[in-house]
Parts: sequence; C-alpha cells; structure tokens
Amino acid sequence: MKQLIEQAWENRALLNEGPTRQAVVEAVDMLDRGELRAIERTGGEGTAPVANQWVKQAILLYFQLQGMQPLEAGPMEYHDKIPLKRDYARRGVRVVPPAVARHGAYLAPGTILMPSYVNIGAYVDSGTMVDTWATVGSCAQVGKNVHLSGGVGLGGVLEPLQAKPVVVEDNCFIGSRSIIVEGAWIDREAVIGAGVVITGSTKIIDVTEGQPITHTGYVPPRSVVIPGSYTKQFPAGEYQVPCALIIGRRKESTDLKTSLNDALRLFN
Repeated sequence: MKQLIEQAWENRALLNEGPTRQAVVEAVDMLDRGELRAIERTGGEGTAPVANQWVKQAILLYFQLQGMQPLEAGPMEYHDKIPLKRDYARRGVRVVPPAVARHGAYLAPGTILMPSYVNIGAYVDSGTMVDTWATVGSCAQVGKNVHLSGGVGLGGVLEPLQAKPVVVEDNCFIGSRSIIVEGAWIDREAVIGAGVVITGSTKIIDVTEGQPITHTGYVPPRSVVIPGSYTKQFPAGEYQVPCALIIGRRKESTDLKTSLNDALRLFN
C-alpha cells in the first residue's frame, strides 16, 4: 500500500488504476479506524514524533479522488469531498450537536466532542474531551485523557509533507483559547494556561530555576505554562515579543485532576 501511494504521488496517472485507488481509499479507512497514524516514533515512546509522509500523501491523493457531493446530518446540509464520520454509538463516542468530524479522523472510544471540529487525519485518543468550538486540525495527534478547553486551536498540516503535526500527549490540559500550531509538541501531563500561543518557533522559557532554560516548540512533561513576553531589539527599537513561560510542575504524587486544580490555584 505504501509503495503504491508513493508511486502515485510521483505519477498521478496511476490514480486511474484500480489497485492504486484502492490503496488510497484503504489508507484513509485505516486512519479512520485508528490503525494508521500521520506520525511515527523511530525511537519509541518519549522520543520526538516525526511525520509519516506517505500517510499525508494518501490524504492528499484522497482529496483528488473524491468528487463534491451533498452531505446531510439531520436538518444540516453540507457540500464537500470528504464524508462525515458516522456510527458514533457503535464507536462509543459522545458527540454533541453540531460537532463535526470528517471520515479519516480517528476518535477512540470514550472521547467526547462538544460542538467542535476534527479534521481528516487527526487522532484523538480515549477519555479526551474536545470542548466547545475547539478545533483539531488535519493530522493533529491528541493523547488519552486530554482536555482541549473552549476555543482551543490545534493546527493542522498536510503540506509540506515533512512538516510535523501538532502532538499533545496523554493527560494534558490545554486552556481556553490557546493556539498550538506548526508541529509543536506538548509532552505528557502539561498544563497550558488560557491564551497561550505556541508555534514551532515560540520561545518556551523555564523560569523555575536560577537561570532561564529555553525550549523551542516543545513543552516538557508536567510543565505549567502561561503567556509571557520578552524584550527584543529591532532596528526601530526595543519591543516586547510573545513567548510562553514555564512557571512550575504538576506533581507526580497526586491525582492528575486534583493536581491540575492545585497547579492552577498555586500559580494563579
């Protein structure tokens, strides 16, 4: 399947052949079932995820294969190339109207979608809540027991093929109206405060010790993060540039939900 898709990526005429078309459709169906993912970890758990490029190729080829068609969900009508995800009761997923997920996005049993949006290629693991007006972009990866608060935006990425998707690991809390894009990696059990913006180049500065430690596009495990700024010199003068500040850690010794509340109270 991988070979057929990579060949079709170089020669689109191959999409006219039955085996190639079948390979593309099956790849997207496997994404929908959670049997295939848009990332891979070459070094195992805890190592930086990398883009699974041929899977992203399959998604883009799927767009080329699909024609526009009317889609209906109750009284609502859509006009699009990608079918809507269905059979939520069988999948064990709670979906509150008018939440929408597209075919090719995986929602594990026990996930909850408030009125929100999950795009093709995304992976949302069990126990996670996608809260009101939150968006999970194409190929974004969300772990177990994550809370994406109201209005959170996880950026999607299909091109360039080598660009990493956003990854939010298990047991994270992403605060209201936070934006995480450009392949940023939020490691397990982190708490991202309301309104934090993290891109692939955002400075994430740990200010918990005597000297600052700067990360770029990566939030270490159990970090408590709030919006911040630092002074940068430009030709026109000094200006404040947005960053994110790590101001503490969630405790391993306490229940995750309790430690979340404690962390928010402790660090105001």
